[in-house]
Amino acid sequence: MPILPNLASRQQGADATLHHVVKPRPTVTLQPMDAVTWEAWRAASIARFAEDMVRIGAWPAAVAQARASRELEQILPAGRATPGHEFHAIVAEAGETVGVLWFGPHDGVGRGAAFIWDIEIAAGARGRGYGRAALLALEPLVRRLGYDAIRLHVFGDNEVARHLYRSSGYIETDVTMQKRLG
Repeated sequence: MPILPNLASRQQGADATLHHVVKPRPTVTLQPMDAVTWEAWRAASIARFAEDMVRIGAWPAAVAQARASRELEQILPAGRATPGHEFHAIVAEAGETVGVLWFGPHDGVGRGAAFIWDIEIAAGARGRGYGRAALLALEPLVRRLGYDAIRLHVFGDNEVARHLYRSSGYIETDVTMQKRLG
């Protein structure tokens, strides 16, 4: 009987750990959206925002689409040409577009914090690190534009996104809560 009966199994576990291959994190580039991509993004963004506001109980479904469209028009009175707002395709190393990112001023162009108005990773590309890579690629861009921080809004029920932002160094600065009364 061996003195250390579990040594062999522990050694196999250690060998397996040594041979475990760690996948490299993806890198992305942020490329300006062309007009066709922007129009498709705009329509999808309005629909997603309307759905989100209905889901959380903020707006009735009957008016959500129109209200989301009005809010977007207020933020972007000149559409894609609204000063200070940038719209980017998130492009993976292999050249495929894996998402979109819209950021710009919340308080004033080039001062304080840039605001991520929308970030969306395509459903088939989620969970592969592209969101984190896009957040990292955004940092030097907003620095060059004169911002010293990045802010964003995330719905409280979106735990996946909240985890991504926290693990990327973002902190919660305020929390709004609600209790529905039956």
